[in-house]
Amino acid sequence: MDDPATIGHRVQRLRAQRGLTQRQLAEPSYTPAYVSTLESGKVRPSETALRFLAERLGTSYEELATGRPAHLATELRLALTDAHHQLATGTADEAAVHYRRLLTDAEHLGLVPEQVEALLGLGDCALETGQLGDAGCHFQAAERLLAEEPLPRRARAIRGRAVAHLLAGELRYACYLLESTIDELGASGLADPEALVILYAAVIGPYIDMGAHARAAHAAELALALAPQVDDPALVAGMHRQVARTFLAEGRTADADASLAKAQAIYQQLSLRTDLAHCHWMRGYVQAQKGELASAEGELRAARDMLNAKRAALFTAQVEVELADVLRRLGRHDEASDLLSAFLELGDRHGAVHAGGAHRLLGLIAEERGDSETAEEHYVVALGLLERSGASGDLADLCRLLGDLLRRGGRTEAALDAYRTGLGHRSTPGTTTLGPAPTAPAFPRH
Repeated sequence: MDDPATIGHRVQRLRAQRGLTQRQLAEPSYTPAYVSTLESGKVRPSETALRFLAERLGTSYEELATGRPAHLATELRLALTDAHHQLATGTADEAAVHYRRLLTDAEHLGLVPEQVEALLGLGDCALETGQLGDAGCHFQAAERLLAEEPLPRRARAIRGRAVAHLLAGELRYACYLLESTIDELGASGLADPEALVILYAAVIGPYIDMGAHARAAHAAELALALAPQVDDPALVAGMHRQVARTFLAEGRTADADASLAKAQAIYQQLSLRTDLAHCHWMRGYVQAQKGELASAEGELRAARDMLNAKRAALFTAQVEVELADVLRRLGRHDEASDLLSAFLELGDRHGAVHAGGAHRLLGLIAEERGDSETAEEHYVVALGLLERSGASGDLADLCRLLGDLLRRGGRTEAALDAYRTGLGHRSTPGTTTLGPAPTAPAFPRH
């Protein structure tokens, strides 16, 4: 609501335009003296008074209180819906153009909820295109606008910021953001089911990458319990996609397939192409784990083509790391090496976890070609990247590969050091954050 002087001037102008006296405007609910005091800016009108005066003046409460025609906010919300659809079905670059224009319009009109939606959309666009720093800035800006709102309203922005850190390979900080928010929700009594599903689903990925499988399974269990209370189908689908990762970690490939099938059906119905591509991506990974390499290659190529069509450069490159592993296992080393080299040319935009995975695969290819020196170089680079990110499970496996390579070369002491390093990471699973796992908030069951 504007200040009293601005509102008073607006009431006076509209009254004069309609040829009404102060008495005609005021009666039967108010006095001419009250209208005179209001028009002079000496009193802040109540919402009840403004709604009465707006009806008498033939305008809306919103326009009288803020000077904005009500239809502008409605039109902006419709345009945001169109931008969301553009992001889901088109390219992130094109959607970002719409979101930037809508953010400017929302700022000009002083519409905070619409500014938040535009910023969240810009953050999602930046994640797809691999501009992780920009993504974090957009999500932080949305958080700042929501600073006075209840914590559940900030869950999407916090999740977005955590995902940006996760993709950059900053696993511990991503976990910290999500866990501390879950704890705060529990302590404040604001155990909103939708907010919790957003946060629990988001924390599964970094947990698994860090080897904290028990925490990931617990988060998945809580998310599944809350899912019936969530109305947003896309959110439920995303939860199923993440829960599939916990099933995979436990060797339950049939359950993982079932979760992915649920997610895929929803994404197809909603035409969410990026999310659908992620389902193909994960299905390819599941099939690779089962040794069904031809099927895995087909799923991963489908995912890559869909993401490439949307110009989602970061995700496309990350899928190619998975595809390269399948091609290596099929004996197609040259194809795999070409994909991995292209991925590493992206520089530091792809995050430490996937970069470490790329160097690990290049090391395996070099070993299989008999080039031990090049293999060791790649393993050492991968080790540095994964140590920086805290990806404990991958680190333990990499130390085994490096130790085996060194042992075969007769470098026993160096091999023992590599094995000890791997055992050190394997022996401390779940040490992911600054404190214990978050307490599960109490939430109402229906």
